[in-house]
Formats: sequence, structure tokens, C-alpha cells
Amino acid sequence: MADRRQAVTGILCGMGAGALWGMVFLAPELAHDFSPLQLTVGRYLCFGLVALGLAAPRWRRLTAAIGRREWGALAWLALAGNTLYYVLLASAVQLGGIAMTSLVIGFLPVAVTIIGSRDRGAVPLRRLVPSLLLCVAGALCIGWQALAVPGASQVLGLLCAIGALASWTSYAVGNSRWLARLDQVSAHDWNLLTGVMTGAQALLLVPLALILAGDSPGGAAWARFGAVSVGVAVLASVVGNALWNRMSRSLPLTLVGQMILFETLFALLYGFLWEQRWPGMLEALAFALVVLSVLSCIAAHRRPAPALATPAVA
Repeated sequence: MADRRQAVTGILCGMGAGALWGMVFLAPELAHDFSPLQLTVGRYLCFGLVALGLAAPRWRRLTAAIGRREWGALAWLALAGNTLYYVLLASAVQLGGIAMTSLVIGFLPVAVTIIGSRDRGAVPLRRLVPSLLLCVAGALCIGWQALAVPGASQVLGLLCAIGALASWTSYAVGNSRWLARLDQVSAHDWNLLTGVMTGAQALLLVPLALILAGDSPGGAAWARFGAVSVGVAVLASVVGNALWNRMSRSLPLTLVGQMILFETLFALLYGFLWEQRWPGMLEALAFALVVLSVLSCIAAHRRPAPALATPAVA
């Protein structure tokens, strides 16, 4: 009974994290007067300040536990998992829409698992063939949807979404392997250090964001931008990550990475509500294929073989 209650708690936490992370896809539409670079700088400056505030009481102990290699890893992980990822994601949303972007990102669990299949003791790649075929079919639906709409913005949006998927996949794999090496730093503290590094990168990007800024929006637009930046930083980067970490302690490793599907589900829901429409045929088919791809991936992991878990997004 205790194990079942723990599993239910874990799934509910995973759903909560997905619901909060799905808001990230809506943010570029809420603050459409601002560029993807400006949105990235605003979000991660806020996240960096919050992370620094939470880590400040233990700052000396945390920094004493890591060296130059760890700081280098944090810089790369902050770039791949946060700064570059969100520039690409926000660009994809503004160019191609929320639905297309969230569907592409929905392939993240499969992408991470495929890379992890090369690790020692991982699920053999041949067991993932059904999941791969469903993944390819879903990608074709998304690509066809983008190409069927006139204009280059859809295609460019699709390319940005694919770039965001590749960027966060590299972060997920690298972050998981670094956490496995670091016994002296908890996953929560590592996430806070990543947030501080991301905030430092956002600070360095402020001059570039100002130089590339076009016409200055009005006061109402700036107020909305500030609210979106703070809201996404606190809800998605802090609370969402906390729920994800709680879920990671409650569920088997074979299921942790697959819970990212809830982010896709909620991002699509928010997108359709924002656009006040029902999903199109290709969108519905692509989502069904994404779900089946992840479920078949879970089925492959239920057989006796170790699996690679996906860490929390920052």
C-alpha cells in the first residue's frame, strides 16, 4: 500500500511539474512584443536571482565542493539546457506556433533513451525499434504540418524546435552523467548552481539584447514582460523543478524520463486554449504517435534491463 501511495504521489508530482513547465511554451505568446533573446534574458535573470537567494546560506559549502571542471560543466549545462534552449524554443513558438513546438519537444524522452541505449547495461537499441518507428511517424506528421502551411516562418520555426530538442537532449544526458559523478552535491543544490550560472550568462547577454532591441514597447508591455519573466522563473524553474525532484524520488528510474510527456500535453492544452481552436488532424495524429512512442519506450524498459533516467529541466 505504501509503494502504491508513493507511486501515485510521484505521478501527481510529475503532472504538476508538466503543468508548470507547459507554461514556458505560452510565455512567448503572452510577451509577443519582445524578442526570444529578451525573453531569455528576462526569465533567466529572475531565475538566477532566485537561485542565488536560495543557495546563499550554503554558498561557501557548495562552492568548496566543486572545482574548475565542475564550473565548466555548469557553464555548458546552463547554456545547453537554459540559455540556448530557450532562445530556440521561444523562436520556434513565435515562428511556428505552440502546438508544433511542443510536439517536437515531446520526443525528448525517446531521444534521451536512444542515446542512453549505448551506456553499459542499458536497454538494447533493438528493443526500441517500435518506439523509434512511432517517433519517426510523428515527426513526419509534424514536418508535413509545417511544410503544408505557406510561408518560410513555419519551416524556420520547425528548425528552431528541432534545435531546441537537440540542445536540451544534450543537457539532459550531460547533466545526468555529472550528477552520477558528484556525491558531494545534491541534485537540488546542483540545480541551484546551474541557475546561478544561467543568471550570469543572462547578465552577459543584456547588452546584446539592448543593441538588438527594436522599437521600445509601451509601459503595459513592459509590465507584462516583467510578470511573465518572474512567473516563468518561479513557477517553472523553481517550483516545477522541486516537483520533478520529488517525483524522481518516488518513481522507478525507468519511468522518470517518460513523465516529460505531461509537459507536452499541458503545452498543447494551453496552446489550443490560447488560440481558441481544436487540434487539426495532423496535430492530433502526431500527439497520438508521440504518446504511443513514449508508452512503447516504457514497455521496453519494463523488461529486465537498467534504464537511463532524465534529470530535471532547469
